[in-house]
Amino acid sequence: MPWLQLTVIVDRDHAEPVESVLEKTGALAVTIDDGAEETPTGGAADPIAGGVWEPAPATQPLWQQIRVTALFEDNDAGAGAARQAAERLAALALFPPGVTRLEDRPWERIWLEEFHPTRFGRRLWVCPRGQRPPEAGATDWTGVVVDLDPGLAFGTGHHPTTALCLTWLDGLDLVGKRVLDYGCGSGILAIAALKLGAAAAIAVDHDPQALEATVDNASGNGVLERLSVLRPEQSPDAPADVVVANILAGPLLELAPTLTALAAPDATIGLSGILCHQAQRITDAYGGHFLMNYPETCDGWALITGRRR
Repeated sequence: MPWLQLTVIVDRDHAEPVESVLEKTGALAVTIDDGAEETPTGGAADPIAGGVWEPAPATQPLWQQIRVTALFEDNDAGAGAARQAAERLAALALFPPGVTRLEDRPWERIWLEEFHPTRFGRRLWVCPRGQRPPEAGATDWTGVVVDLDPGLAFGTGHHPTTALCLTWLDGLDLVGKRVLDYGCGSGILAIAALKLGAAAAIAVDHDPQALEATVDNASGNGVLERLSVLRPEQSPDAPADVVVANILAGPLLELAPTLTALAAPDATIGLSGILCHQAQRITDAYGGHFLMNYPETCDGWALITGRRR
């Protein structure tokens, strides 16, 4: 189906108010990436070059200016919401916000051409379905492979936040653990945890398309029987030993009570989707219940981890 895409370029310090406006006006998806190559008209120089759902692989973001892209339904209500958001964000924008119509195209296939087997941490590989790491043929190879067909859901591992989370998961002892992936997107983090030894995983997302992609990817990796796929209003039947949420700073702040309640005693937590300058606010929001570590960073993004007090 076609979509309406609102693009706004702002200084990185304005990321949070922009996120808030877009969420309140009904955006179905919000993406933040490097705005350095945006055209002065507010429309993307190439709406695919930066990725509809995440920046293209091998992009070296500058992150001083950021491009915030939001998708709305292509109908009267969506058009009204996009116009309202554009008007409210005009004062913050470095260039006039632009609304364009995205025709129905196989977006995932367009950028999937640049998605290649990639290693995270010591042993975890994420590969397009049907491909294998170059080392996989060696007799002593002990790597773990996640086969991914991400569809239109966020998450191949190439975005810095996903890469940070995957590397973190690879370094944990997940054997026998119960993992919660809140805001699962393509399901990549939950599936990676299961293939790294977790006994069970719960994947939560408000987007039906993300849940569909998660189920498909879990089935393709042979872990569907150990995965529960839920919407936010559904409650897991038990707390998690490991909680990971790779979303945005605004939702993470709002979800602090929810994620805390879903974490078992002594649980480990990993929070990303956070620009570096937002890290302290996230640390403060969770620090009352978790002993938080110093952020790990990549290309202007942060991962904050901790353990339940």
